[in-house]
Parts: sequence; structure tokens; C-alpha cells
Amino acid sequence: MKRQRIKIAVRGAVQGVGFRPFVYRLATELQLAGWVLNSSQGVLIEAEGPIESLQRFVRRLQEETPQHAVVQSLESSFLDPVGYASFKIRESSDAGGKTALILPDIATCSECLREILDPHDRRYRYPFTNCTNCGPRFSIIEVLPYDRANTSMKSFAMCEDCAREYSDPRDRRFHAEPTACPRCGPSQELWDSTGNVVAKADDALLQTAAAIRRGQIVALKGLGGFQLIVDAWSEEAVSRLRVRKQRAEKPFVVMFPTLEKTQAHCAVSDLEKRLLLSPESPIVLIPHKAPRQLADSVSPGNPNCGVMLPYTPLHHLLMRELDCPVVATSGNLSDEPICIDEREALERLRDIADCFLVHNRPIVRHVDDSIVRVVYGREMILRRARGYAPLPITLPRSQPSVLAVGAHLKNTVALSVDRNVFISQHIGDLATKQAHDAFSRSAADLPRLYETQPEVIAHDLHPEYLSTKYARERPGRHVPVQHHWAHVAACMAENEIEPPALGIAWDGTGYGTDGTIWGGEFLRATPDGSFERVAHLRTFSLPGGDQAVKEPRRSALGLLYELKGEQLWQGADFPAAFAENEEPILRQMLRKQINCPITSSAGRLFDAVAALIGLRQKASFEGQAAMQLEFAADPEIRDAYPFSCRVGKPAVIDWDTSVAALLGDIRERKPPGVMAAKFHNTLVEMIVAVARLAAEPKVLLSGGCFQNRLLSERAIARLRKEGFQPYWHRFIPPNDGGISFGQVVAAAGSLR
Repeated sequence: MKRQRIKIAVRGAVQGVGFRPFVYRLATELQLAGWVLNSSQGVLIEAEGPIESLQRFVRRLQEETPQHAVVQSLESSFLDPVGYASFKIRESSDAGGKTALILPDIATCSECLREILDPHDRRYRYPFTNCTNCGPRFSIIEVLPYDRANTSMKSFAMCEDCAREYSDPRDRRFHAEPTACPRCGPSQELWDSTGNVVAKADDALLQTAAAIRRGQIVALKGLGGFQLIVDAWSEEAVSRLRVRKQRAEKPFVVMFPTLEKTQAHCAVSDLEKRLLLSPESPIVLIPHKAPRQLADSVSPGNPNCGVMLPYTPLHHLLMRELDCPVVATSGNLSDEPICIDEREALERLRDIADCFLVHNRPIVRHVDDSIVRVVYGREMILRRARGYAPLPITLPRSQPSVLAVGAHLKNTVALSVDRNVFISQHIGDLATKQAHDAFSRSAADLPRLYETQPEVIAHDLHPEYLSTKYARERPGRHVPVQHHWAHVAACMAENEIEPPALGIAWDGTGYGTDGTIWGGEFLRATPDGSFERVAHLRTFSLPGGDQAVKEPRRSALGLLYELKGEQLWQGADFPAAFAENEEPILRQMLRKQINCPITSSAGRLFDAVAALIGLRQKASFEGQAAMQLEFAADPEIRDAYPFSCRVGKPAVIDWDTSVAALLGDIRERKPPGVMAAKFHNTLVEMIVAVARLAAEPKVLLSGGCFQNRLLSERAIARLRKEGFQPYWHRFIPPNDGGISFGQVVAAAGSLR
């Protein structure tokens, strides 16, 4: 039978997932000759044999791909045979442009877990066990292609047993780049707070568990950085962690030993169960069961618990030793990035942690835990990091190479290469030098990994954002992108929606094209790649500017002043949250508009209502007042407050009658749950009213306010009932973590 040769290029996340041994086994089964190798572009294959066998080979390549592989394209062409004698796995090639996809870090697989729990296995209780189906990827890679020599494992020479597994195409550790064992791999130590070694190897883990049981705070070097661990049942230990970490009320994440123990504390749905057990293994926000058994300080005033399961061998071993839930929060001070180096951690965390469980496998880049919430029956990523980053979002057409530097809060950076947009791991708020340094490293990291020189740098309109200043200091073409247009563009691209469409972008703060603070926006995406401001919420003043973000009472005061003017000071509605001596200063600020920026922000409207009905006057973390308003809402209430729409270009959605009716409910001492629910329902009706006004069938929901499950689900249901097709986020955060992706899309659209 006549032989032919086929040349195949497989592009996508196909390195570090056992793709080459899969190809090798398939080719030898079909008695084909040729070779397979990793390249900077993906996996390259040449195979020779009968045409029927080659066709079967291609079909099975597509149908039987390894579990974690993501095949974006498979291109093939037939050529004359060259006479290969057998099928081989060749050494990797780094020639050509870098387009191969880097996999995220993957949670421990069932086979590796079985090994570390088997007393007869040579990896018994070894906390750095992994294979091609699991383990570190993005946190250890230095350059492409993904080979051991290009990772932080390069300094660990494999023993004979590991080298044999690594070289055997039939073994699941064939070219598992981080593979190791107790004889040749990384090791761990327990240090005291001054850096003295207290214990090594397995004894270090056992003593760490004992320290946690004693109520001590442990800084644990994990997969993508340090975590702070304490007993989640101990009120004293959790409270002490809050004081030392300077984190007064923001909820802590809890790691449970098993799914069964999670279900004893939380009402876990089927989808939430799948998320917890998935290879991404994110933090999932799940309602507490009553009565609560965890320490009150874990998530004060919050009906939900941020839950995750062990996702590395180290976590599995520690949690089995403890057999109780622990707080597992980022190893940092508030507003700082997590530590990744043990010496840095010893310096930055010495006033927080009592001891340090460290290891000697270097972490190349920090990677936080991802956070997911289920909204309207599907997952919504709120923080995109471990398990998801840096897998790209693939667009329908090629883009210019754009580096987008994101926003000031919940910062990420993004880079477009051809049709792929690579989004960095969560970086955080750019409020400290450490955070800015982490941002600068990440902004340089993606172009370096993919050896791409961006044609364009996209940034926010706000001239004072540190990310904007960073962009303007870089050479090349700069494209400013309005903040809320970036939100809408991100939602539109993620859902593969072509304009025209109506985008609703609601959040706390975004610099508008008119120099005011936007945040309650209705934007029409137009076919020419730009937007039109169809409508916005009525504006009001924020006395004290940024201070109003920390004090919802100030938003309430600005709202009332917009409604009542100077009559506010004579009436009974002046917020009691202010002391008498504060009134003259605030009156002057508002009357003369000194440090009183104007805003249309839906986020600040949430704050104002939360303050007015007595839920929260001062916030200890961003979004706290809005969260309490969501949690307080009575789900049985379907009534809404009245509002009006002033038609114009743009139209103004006026909340004047809404706030007046709310004040009436306050005077009548209506329950806060009733008022919170009516406020949410009012916002939903505002969305529907503008959708009717804009007459666009496709409606996009984006911005931090749509992290609110009640608001999102009711808006989606009402829009569908009215005949509109709503779209919302899934893999791109609706908050500012999605801004960089939207900046890439918007900048590329404006260039077209």
C-alpha cells in the first residue's frame, strides 16, 4: 500500500499535559513512523504510513486529546514520504515565534494523591509529587518552550528512578517537567519567626500541624506564594490574625480537609461541588449552613463562606493531619502582593506569622487563588489567577499586538498575540510600592514570555492611575480607553457579540470623557468600534472625594444634598452618622464644591443607600457597604421604588423619587430587608427601562456591581421576560480584573 507523509502543527495548551506521549502511543499503535516535538509554537508532528492510517491518526488526535490539553487549531498537509524507520519523540525546538500556550497550575490529580498516601510508594508523604496531569506550570516557567531547563526546577537533577519515568513515553511522568521525589526534589523546612530551622522534611509538616492546633499563625509557602494559616474554629487565633494582618472585617477564605466536611458547614450545590473538585480548584463563594460552627471572625456579617479544598500534595498532607478547617489567606499585609520568596516573607511577615513552613523550589511569579461565584446557574470568575491564568481568550479575528495595563484596582495586564489575548494573574490594587513593583514585573512578563514587541499600549483615561503613568512612560503608540467602555468591550468579546449592543457598566469609579466620575453607565457599542453614552444615572457630589469610598455616609450626604440642596441642613434627614462639629465643614464643601467630585456611580449609590438605612457608615474594605445591602435584601420582596427618565443625549435616569420614597420608608421604620430589596428591584427596573429606550436586543452586564448575585440574577430574568437577550461574564471578571482584556479589545477595535 502506498505510503504518505503528513505534517501536523497542533497549537494551544498542548505542552506539559502528556500530549507528546499521547501522540507517540497513538502513532505506534497505528504502526506509523516519524516524530513529535515541542516547539515555541505548539506541538509539531510528522508521520508516515498508509493514507487510511494517517487519516485515522488525525481523527483520533482530535477526539482523544489528554484531559488538560486545549487544542486551538490542528493544521495538516500531505507530503512525499522521506523513509522514517520508527516513531520517535525529538528534543524540543525554540526556533520561531512564541505562540505555544502556557498552562495554569493544576490541582493534584487522583493518581498522585493515591501515591502520597500509599506507605509502599516511593513518593509516600512527599509534598512535591506531580505528573503530566497536575502540578505547577505558570508559577515555575521562565521561558518557552515548556521544558525543565526553562523552569525553576532546572537546579534539581533527577535521580535514576525519576529520570527513567521522565524518559519513558508509556509513563504518565514522561516529560513531566517538575517531576521529583524525596531523593532528588525540593524539600521543606519549618522556621521560627527569626528564620532558625526548627524541623525538616516530614517532621516539618507534622510540627506545622501541631503549631496550628496550638493556635499559632503559620506562613506556608505554597504553589504561587505564601499563605497565612490558622485554625478556623479558634476565635482567638482568627482575631489575632486580623489584628496582625491589619484586615479588620474582610472575609477570610476557609480550606476544608474534604468535600464531605465542606458540606457539613456549607450548602453546596452540584455546580459548586464540581468547581471545588475541578483541576482549577478555585475558591468558591458558598452559603453557610445554620448554625455556624466556624469562628465568628472568619466572615463577620457575611452569609457566604469562601471555600476551597486542598489543591497541592502539601495541602492534602497538612489537612489530613489537622482534619479541621483552616483559614488560608494571602501571605501579605493588606494592599500588598503575596510573598513568593522565603527570605522576603521572613522580612515582610515576621510581625504576622509565628512560624514559617518553607521549601526550596523557587516561585517564578506570584499566583493568587482564583475566586468564583455561581450566578444564574453558571460560574462567574471574580478573581482570575491560579487554575485559569494565563490561558487566553481567543478572539474570532487576529488583533494587532496590544499590551493593556489595566486599572488601578484589582489590576491585571493583558497582551494580544494574533487571535489570543493572554491575561495575567490577579495583581491587585496599585496602592503600595510593593504592588506597583509586582505590576511592573507582570507588565514586562507577558511580552517577554511570548517575545512580542507590542505595537500599541492601551491604558485607562484616568491621568493619575499608576498604570496610566507606567504606559505613558513606555515608547510606542498609546491608546487611552474609557474605563466603562473597557468593561463593555470585555463582556462583548467574551460572549462573542458583534455590535450594535447595549452595555450596562456599573461600578464604583471610572474617569469619564467629560472629566467627571462615571459609574452608572449605559453605553451603546457601535459597529465602528466605538461607543455612544445612551444614558447614565443622575449625578451627585462626593464630599471628600476618595474619602467617600471609605465612608458610605459621605455618599449618602452627597445624594441628599443633590436632592434637597440647602434645605438638607434644616430638615430631619441630615445623616445622624455625622457629629455636630463635622456639619459646618461638610456644608462649606458642598456649597462651594470643594473636593466634591461629581459622579454617576452606581457603586456610590449602593453605598449611600446602605448608609441611609443604617447598615454601614464606614467601610473597612472596598465594596463592603454594597455587600451588606445585598445580604440584607429580603428575597420575597418584589416591589420597587418609583423613578423617572429624563430623555436626552444622553438620557438621565433620575433616582429623585426613589430616594424620596426610601426616606419615607425610613421614617416609617420599615425593615432594612424590605428597603434593600426594593432598592435592588428599582435598579433592575432602571436597566429594563433603558433597554426599552435604546431598543437594542442584546444587553451586556458588566462592572463590579454585577458581582452582586441578587442584582445580576433579577436583571437577567427581567430582561429575558421583556424579550431582551442578556449577556454577562463567565471567565473574565466583571470587576476591574477584566479591564485589561477590555482595553485590548477596545484599542484593537479603534485601530481597525
